[in-house]
Amino acid sequence: MKKFLMVTLVAVAVATLLHSQPQRRYRIAVVPMTNTHAFFQTIKAGAEKAAKELGVQVLWRGPESETDVAGQIAIMENFIAQKVDAIVLAPCERKALVPVVRKAQKQGIVVVVVDSALEPNIADCFIATDNFKGGYIAGETLAKLIGYSGKVGIVQAIPGAASVQERERGFREALKKFPKVKIASVLYGQSSVATAMQAAENMLTAHPDLRGIFAVNEISGVGTAQVLRARKLAGKVKLVAFDASETEIQALRDGIIQALIVQNPFRMGELGVRYAVMKLQGKPIPKRVDTGVTVVTKENFDKPEIQRLLFPLRKR
Repeated sequence: MKKFLMVTLVAVAVATLLHSQPQRRYRIAVVPMTNTHAFFQTIKAGAEKAAKELGVQVLWRGPESETDVAGQIAIMENFIAQKVDAIVLAPCERKALVPVVRKAQKQGIVVVVVDSALEPNIADCFIATDNFKGGYIAGETLAKLIGYSGKVGIVQAIPGAASVQERERGFREALKKFPKVKIASVLYGQSSVATAMQAAENMLTAHPDLRGIFAVNEISGVGTAQVLRARKLAGKVKLVAFDASETEIQALRDGIIQALIVQNPFRMGELGVRYAVMKLQGKPIPKRVDTGVTVVTKENFDKPEIQRLLFPLRKR
């Protein structure tokens, strides 16, 4: 009897000790398209907020440029070798990143994709703007700004990135409703302000009667706005741009940009980490989450809900 009691007490003591040990802290890698854009820094802030609340570790690393597909793949390989628990990825290219994502998943690593889709969509969860819808809204907005008649151009970003391609597709679809609005030119900014500026310059030189431009992302928006400012075309050539960096917001205030199509990158980063942790804990998570878009103009700029969207890190 004493022997049985002793064994029982030891077993209870061991169980108590094991239970009291802190659980292993999940390591969540967050891999953006690039480290430099304000959009991805806001994703980082959202991811870090969730990590702090959940008690997990975020490892942040991305390529210097959205065009550095090989660099992003190498970063993914490095995190796989480190045996992280999950990866939150904004892929630079919709097809090229698929093999390395499959490799991660085969090794038991949860992969949540944010911002831009993979093709095929093999992610455990995809969290992003409905980019087609965002582009569609941009098309309707620009058409209204130019009085539903005239030539417009598109300053694209990089070929192969699903998000910006979907925005262009939505934009084109919207313009089908307005037969007097014609797309005169599509040029690529290649994720460089200097290249986006050159694209806008070439577009305006080739089409001096251009009435509007759609800039599909932050870099394209910044570059195009600088050209319109330098050419003193503010308000004469209407500009609708995606995202809401400080430079774009100032251009909106100055009347260079007439409307911003604003995403919610903070929410993408926050939900990316939260759903990764839920998946690791064996909880069900959605396959697709739409984080929405909002049209921001000078008219609605000062509304509290718009201010919260534009400045998610501002202390209140």
